[in-house]
Amino acid sequence: MTTSNPLGRRSFLGACALGGAAACGLGGIAGRAGARAGTGAGAGAGAARSAPVRMRKAVKIGMIRVEGTLADRFGAARDAGFDGVEVDAPSPHADAEIVEAAGTTGMQIPGVVDSVHWSKPLGSADAGVRAAGLEGLRAAIRTCHAVGGTSVLLVPAVVNRETPYADAYERSQAEIRKALPLCRDLGVRIAVENVWNGFLLSPLEAARYTDEIDPEWVGWHFDIGNVVNFGWPAHWIRTLGHRVWKLDVKDFSRSKRDNEGLWRGFGVEIGDGDGDWADVVDALHAIGYAGGWAAAEVSGGGPERLREIAARMDEHLVGPFNARL
Repeated sequence: MTTSNPLGRRSFLGACALGGAAACGLGGIAGRAGARAGTGAGAGAGAARSAPVRMRKAVKIGMIRVEGTLADRFGAARDAGFDGVEVDAPSPHADAEIVEAAGTTGMQIPGVVDSVHWSKPLGSADAGVRAAGLEGLRAAIRTCHAVGGTSVLLVPAVVNRETPYADAYERSQAEIRKALPLCRDLGVRIAVENVWNGFLLSPLEAARYTDEIDPEWVGWHFDIGNVVNFGWPAHWIRTLGHRVWKLDVKDFSRSKRDNEGLWRGFGVEIGDGDGDWADVVDALHAIGYAGGWAAAEVSGGGPERLREIAARMDEHLVGPFNARL
């Protein structure tokens, strides 16, 4: 996801750990070339439906809790069964370090996560905050290009008492449009994520929001678990259709939410909640999902925990999806 938590990704994952477990186009040069030509996965609102491609597993960098170098952490994810790592940007790691770690371990970088979108929302009433958010987005686009990714995961706005919905809608669209020239120059797309930010609460509106900006360069990084609290993931997938470019993977339990509190709903493993995974697989095949990547976003850990996450992804999503190709 990005996280669904307005406090940010790290706080969200920490909360998930307390509860037990909460919660990309093709990588590399070929993917960027396709993006420039408008032929990559999910290109354009009127694009012909692509045939589904084999799904691969990614893990968020913050989930890999292994001592050592960045290459050591990438290697641990590889050995657990993952194919790629999503990194944050701006990041504490230099682009060259990320590239080296990926090259050394044979891992791919499907995309990056904008690391300032919660603290510097593009829908803010403060022009200075919006400017900082835009610069963070542009920095993430540059990093994504440098490390071989194809999309930047973005939470576009946060609606709260101080930020009216309509204002957040218009402001965030305007700021994203300012980043599109850089997207076109570098062949990197912006993938908006559905989160608990009080914004884009319907799949119909979600589709309209990105189509109004530029459907070739702005689509969706769809988070399966984030929808369960107020809807059904398969419904969203079928409505968003070709706009779904990448996936975040976690589960959510409505019964734990009702009996233990809202955030405890994320305290289930992938496959043990109400994600309706068989329906999700059906919906992804129905839309011809060609994004290729599904990124885990749950509470992480060491090698054993990473293997457990990879196995659950294989059992409930990746394996069933690939078996039907």
